[in-house]
Amino acid sequence: MLHFRPGRWDRWSQRLEVTVGELLPDQPFPLLKRRLQLSREDALKLWAEKKQQGWQLTTAQWQPPQPPEHG
Repeated sequence: MLHFRPGRWDRWSQRLEVTVGELLPDQPFPLLKRRLQLSREDALKLWAEKKQQGWQLTTAQWQPPQPPEHG
């Protein structure tokens, strides 16, 4: 599973946070595998690859955990 969320979005840079999870048969929520920060272009390329593999857009099935706050 992939969850795309805007990270930094301003006129100079557009970055998305992509959370990668795995559905486990005995668990109600996906297991968080990793979190990536990608440029908008790289996120679009990743989604294009997944669509070629048969992935489909759905409504949000889960919300990834929030990253820890620094400060």
